[in-house]
Amino acid sequence: MDTTTIDTPQGQVRGRTENGVTAFLGVPYAAAPFGPNRFRAPTAPPSWDGVRDALDHGATVPKVGYRPPTSEILSEPVVEGDDCLNVAVYTPDVAGSAPVYVWIHGGAFVNGSNAVPAYDGSAFARDGVVAVVINYRLGVDGFARIEGAPANRGLLDQVAALEWVRDHIAAYGGDPAQVTVAGESAGAMSVATLLAMPRADGLFRRAILQSGGGHNVIAEETATRVAAALASSLSVDPTVDGFGSVPVDALLDAQRSLSDRVAAEAASGAWGELALKMMAFQPYVDGDVVPAEPYSRIADGAGADVEILIGTTSEEHAFFLVPAGIVPHITEDYLAAILAGYRLDPAALDVYRAQLPDASPGELMIAIMTDWFFRMPAVRIAEAHPAHVYEFTWRSPLFDGNLGACHALELPFVFDVLDKPETARITGPTPPQALADEMHRAWVDFVRTGNPGWGRYGAQRTVRMFPGTTVDDPRAATREVWDGVR
Repeated sequence: MDTTTIDTPQGQVRGRTENGVTAFLGVPYAAAPFGPNRFRAPTAPPSWDGVRDALDHGATVPKVGYRPPTSEILSEPVVEGDDCLNVAVYTPDVAGSAPVYVWIHGGAFVNGSNAVPAYDGSAFARDGVVAVVINYRLGVDGFARIEGAPANRGLLDQVAALEWVRDHIAAYGGDPAQVTVAGESAGAMSVATLLAMPRADGLFRRAILQSGGGHNVIAEETATRVAAALASSLSVDPTVDGFGSVPVDALLDAQRSLSDRVAAEAASGAWGELALKMMAFQPYVDGDVVPAEPYSRIADGAGADVEILIGTTSEEHAFFLVPAGIVPHITEDYLAAILAGYRLDPAALDVYRAQLPDASPGELMIAIMTDWFFRMPAVRIAEAHPAHVYEFTWRSPLFDGNLGACHALELPFVFDVLDKPETARITGPTPPQALADEMHRAWVDFVRTGNPGWGRYGAQRTVRMFPGTTVDDPRAATREVWDGVR
């Protein structure tokens, strides 16, 4: 292994160089969020004397981890240590001034890290882009409403990472004036929130949102109820001192148990908006860090100077339903209840049946839930803000082909990491490299120029299909059933 040492504002850093790409891993962008910093806003990054090795991934933040079957599909590395607010930097030339791609991982705001193999940024660096993959606090530490603590600490971490990029990335060969912030799932929801956050103004000029939009926040009242229930389960107060008195592992166990309880009780209405929004720990509207629902602010002009690339996979919700074996058990009555929960006219089901005439009730549910959670929030942002829109349509052969073009399937294509063995857990054994070449190139071109290779959504509602060509207003009929609803 060759190494490269550079001078940075924090001190000297040694990275590993291979095939023309230098990776600096585990570089802290803020102080460790423990001890006196627990549940506080991120503080200034540390500095050091001598040379700091950045040869291996840094610590990952506390997280609950995935359960089967999700754990059999997605990789979730754990790296012990306190300096978990760190970045992984992949650069083509430490003496250059390349555009920068900052990646915010997904994981439902409770899982994920920059150590996930699919987020290796080497292919971006190979193609002339500095890739920066960040960690941020998750679950209770990042998003619980805690008395005496700043709101939405996980989002404050993301802003701190972007400020680190602004102030430090030139030392790694990046241009701080050419930053694209990108993410998938909870990461894309974070990007939409950053677009609408005054604290993030000016920190990026382009944004990529993969399978996430601007509707995924909850009310402060809901966040307060969740925190109170968590505190009650632990017999502590919902305060910094109360939650801080609980060992990290015990807090994670309680977080998981409460999330299970919310999921079990949500349909009864016991948890209000979480019946639809599902995630007990996610950003909430606090009036300061998150002033209002991100989509509403974007529609009113927030982030108007930011160029946007946004899209979804065709069958997002198959990821959540097919591996768990739920699809064959969905009945017509359950499907009707789903429509009612979403406030859709019952006649909308006829529109979906016309679109998918051979679909079972479970397959129709995948389509409807995909549209509510992912497709329509993306459409609404594209309607409000000039954007390039894509749809990933390639279907995984796994689960007898029923996994389809599911949530997260596009990731190894975007990062061009189909050679990594972990990716076969979602793509199957022979994914098409030509599709990765095509999709990765579009992302690189957008980061470099703001043009991924096709026109903006606009009046024609142009969408780029991967694989395929551009299509105007795909599945217009099912899009229209959501007018005034989502």
